[in-house]
Amino acid sequence: MHESYDDVRAWLGEWDTWVVRRAGRLVGAVRGRLEGPDGPKGMAWDIGRIMVAPDQQGSGLGRVLLDHIQAVAPARVTSYVLFTGAGSTRNQRMYKKAGFRLRPDLDAPPGAVVLTKRRA
Repeated sequence: MHESYDDVRAWLGEWDTWVVRRAGRLVGAVRGRLEGPDGPKGMAWDIGRIMVAPDQQGSGLGRVLLDHIQAVAPARVTSYVLFTGAGSTRNQRMYKKAGFRLRPDLDAPPGAVVLTKRRA
């Protein structure tokens, strides 16, 4: 799942984005935005593109980014939604440990799966 430079520039105006730098180097990022009504029960917080530099993977940074993006969701958010690669078993394991569940009933881009979680 890749994005072009132009894709990234386009979504920067549509998403709230956080980055992690170590010694000035960009090593991680995550983004979030409000998604339309989550049925009659509230709003969903769309979590997008948790990114960790390859040499930093396995350090816990992805989990820190996931925890952060949930913590900064607006108060009216009642659920979280994200997608990841269908073959990304490591990512799916992290999301499931964080309380996310697969939602095969929701549309995902080709080669991806959707996961959701109710806000506590």
